[in-house]
Amino acid sequence: MREEIAVGDVVISKAGRDAKRLFVVTEVVDAEYVLLCDGDLRKLDKPKRKKIKHLKRTGIEPMEAVVSGERILDSDIRKYLKEQGLTEKNR
Repeated sequence: MREEIAVGDVVISKAGRDAKRLFVVTEVVDAEYVLLCDGDLRKLDKPKRKKIKHLKRTGIEPMEAVVSGERILDSDIRKYLKEQGLTEKNR
């Protein structure tokens, strides 16, 4: 299993006011920061910038549409997280 966080990974926030929320990584800014979206509170047009050290990979298969660079919608991200069985209650 790879250790670094990459585009398309499903992650959980470990710190901050969004702690324990699920996100999909949409962009790696640099070695310290990534941009995150959840399709609900953090939409694609205004992603969350967060330090990588405050994130934990879930080990779930990356979202291929994000990895391949396809055009996606916020609803696609919400649907993907729901299909993976990742809801606020059972993380």
